[in-house]
Amino acid sequence: MDGCCFAAITSSSATILNFQGGSFSANRRYNCRTASGPQVQCSSLANPFLQQKNNFQSPILRQSSSCLTLRSYKGIISAEADKKVEKLTGPAPSEPVKPMDTSGIVLVAGATGGVGRRVVDVLRKKGLPVRVLVRNEEKAKRMLGPDVDMIVGDITKSSTLLPEYFKGVKKVINAVSVIVGPKEGDTPERAKYNQGIKFFEPEIKGDSPEMVEYIGMKNLINAIKESVAQRSGKLVFGFDGDSSRDLPWGALDDVVMGGVSESTFRIDPTGGENGKPTGIFTGIVSTSNNGGFTSIRTKNFTIPEDVSAYDGFELRIKGDGRRYKLIVRTSRDWDTVGYTSGFDTVEGWQWVRVPFSSLRPIFRARTVQDAPPFDPSQIISLQLMFSKFEYDGKLNPTFVEGPFQLPLSVIRAYIKEPITPRFIHVGSAGVTRVERPGLDLSKQPPAVRMNKELGSILTFKLKGEDLIRESGIPYTIIRPCALTEEPAGADLIFEQGDNITGKISREEVALICVAALGSSNACDKTFEVKSVVPFSEPFTVDPENLPPEKDYDVYFSTLKDGITGKEALEKSPVPV
Repeated sequence: MDGCCFAAITSSSATILNFQGGSFSANRRYNCRTASGPQVQCSSLANPFLQQKNNFQSPILRQSSSCLTLRSYKGIISAEADKKVEKLTGPAPSEPVKPMDTSGIVLVAGATGGVGRRVVDVLRKKGLPVRVLVRNEEKAKRMLGPDVDMIVGDITKSSTLLPEYFKGVKKVINAVSVIVGPKEGDTPERAKYNQGIKFFEPEIKGDSPEMVEYIGMKNLINAIKESVAQRSGKLVFGFDGDSSRDLPWGALDDVVMGGVSESTFRIDPTGGENGKPTGIFTGIVSTSNNGGFTSIRTKNFTIPEDVSAYDGFELRIKGDGRRYKLIVRTSRDWDTVGYTSGFDTVEGWQWVRVPFSSLRPIFRARTVQDAPPFDPSQIISLQLMFSKFEYDGKLNPTFVEGPFQLPLSVIRAYIKEPITPRFIHVGSAGVTRVERPGLDLSKQPPAVRMNKELGSILTFKLKGEDLIRESGIPYTIIRPCALTEEPAGADLIFEQGDNITGKISREEVALICVAALGSSNACDKTFEVKSVVPFSEPFTVDPENLPPEKDYDVYFSTLKDGITGKEALEKSPVPV
């Protein structure tokens, strides 16, 4: 069936069924106006029982109970077949910019800094939609152009980072850093700063490392967490971890057409996996009086559910071998187009994935050819159906009259695999060395030796990193060695464990950041990077013979999970 191909079905009790993957997400221009975002109502696990809801206003709905509190079910969700992420390439500055990518906006925080402004330039050349987060509006316009899509805010002040400002942002590159400068001042061209603190006596300028690197990181993550995707998905209904999501379901059956089928939705406190509670869609379906379907439908959400950071819905169900439908509506009208996809089940508990790309616009069992594209940022209601009918005259091959029962414990939005980073952070090499046992600090860079004098700068940078790793957002943490104004192009060394010293150009770091956005090999990795050129040797390039463009994924593919350098805090140091 068009848009609804299935993976092979196994017979295990935790079967995984997958549709062909795909995604849609809207690209919007930032508008600095206050607006209410979606409010997820999560309840604690203290009350595992059903709470009765008020009746729907519509007379054709029979109200069902719907409050769920359950810990999430454990299990591995298989990767969907997917095209390999293509390497990002871009034109030379004199060439026309590619058409904008509509998959979502990339936010660049710290966009007027040495790395940040280069990141903006690389993204623009690749035709990727960019929004910047800056403190100084006029400076940003002078540096980045008068038409830059901009948020004026300060990560140290949460009141300036309203979540609605980040609507449409799907990925973030954070190049914000505490400012370190010469005590005696600098030249107008910042010549001393550009050489690195090895060449001057430094001090913190402006906000403290704690405010910028730790509290600021916490504020930034809180501001963007509803916009960018969580690795674990977004709970829409049911149970996940220590929270639950309640939706008001009501029965909507063929009685509206004169049929006699009937269904209901209830909570069975012990009917789920391992004796846990679960919702149950159950009823009796009949073809009498030209009927043949039963369904449950939610009341329209007061605030549209925004799942545009994700690629589809996944349902945790106990299948019975029959075929069901998921219907998603993006309009508040009662009788309107429902974006629909059928899914097959097998006996036992299983995950079923319904990619947004598989949703077909259906109105009264017919495909609507001129319907607008499905908008996952405007989910108004959900409907689950068991029917004799598919659409466009087709019939459900698994349909059988009589009683049926479909336990449903979770509906959540998911991100398809391979998962790529949503949060790229530019940190610093050396963050774990300050407290490392037995390390000879005299052989370390100035920032390591002077950590306390600089407001514990590396200590708070590490605390900020930990917030990223704990956020649930797919990430990449890049720890450059000493930054220079040299051009990109030198051969590179990627390392893990926080042991190397050296230098790397800001331009090169910007290119690495943008490349990481599309690389599953960079996802959830922390690494250090430097060029092979010694500090004592300048690096230049011949404009007539530029170095070849790097395939950074070759470097990313060497990285391992779980290595941060913090391991060495409990062990003997590795010689540098």
